[in-house]
Amino acid sequence: MTKQENQSICPLCAHMPECFCKDRTREYLRCPSCDLVFVPEKDLLAPGAEKARYDLHQNDPNDSGYRDFLNRLFQPLENKLEPGARGLDFGCGPGPTLSLMFKEAGYDCDVYDLYYANDPAVLKRQYDFLTCSETMEHMFRPGEEFERFVSLVKPGGWIGIMTQLHDEAPVPFERWHYKDDDTHVCFFSKKSFQTLEKTYGLRAEFHSDSVILFQANRFL
Repeated sequence: MTKQENQSICPLCAHMPECFCKDRTREYLRCPSCDLVFVPEKDLLAPGAEKARYDLHQNDPNDSGYRDFLNRLFQPLENKLEPGARGLDFGCGPGPTLSLMFKEAGYDCDVYDLYYANDPAVLKRQYDFLTCSETMEHMFRPGEEFERFVSLVKPGGWIGIMTQLHDEAPVPFERWHYKDDDTHVCFFSKKSFQTLEKTYGLRAEFHSDSVILFQANRFL
C-alpha cells in the first residue's frame, strides 16, 4: 500500500502514514513524521466490544502489586507537586486507584473515564496535574485528547503519561505482546512525545518504566 492509496491520516499529527505491518487480525500504519504506529479506523473495535474488553480488567485499589505498578508514574509526578495541588486522573477505569494514591498523599484528585466515570463537569475545570496511566494506547484520536489535556492543566502544571513505547520494546513490533491487546490502537515512541512537546510548547521529561512528564508553559 502506498501513501497515496491509504486514506487514513495520522491521529496524532495529521500527516500521511505508511503501511507498517499486518498480523492475523489488524493492520498497523506508521507516521514518518511523528513515529506513531496506529491501527486504521477500519480495524477499530465498536464501542460495545471495546467496553466488554475493559469490563474484564481487574484493577483492585487494594492490590499491592497494582499499586506498585502505578507507583512508576505516581512517584516522579508527586515529587513535582506543591502542597494542596489538585489533579485529574483521565482514564481511571472501573477501579480508580491512582487518584486514591494521590488522595492518600494529601492531594485532591478527580477522575474521568468515558465508560466508568463519564462526568463532563470535571472536564470544565483546570488542574495542577493530570495523569493518564495506560490509557493513551487506547485512544482513537490521541492528538485531540492530548490537546484537551493541555487545556485542562494550569500554566506550570504537569501532565503525567504512562504507556509502553514501541521504540523501547524488547522485541520487534511484530512479536511485541503490547500490540496484541485489541483495545491497544496507538503505539508511541520518544519521537511521538517530542512532537507533542514541540507542538504545545511543553517541557518533556522521559523517566524509566515508560513514564513521560510534561510541564505546561508557566507564562501562557
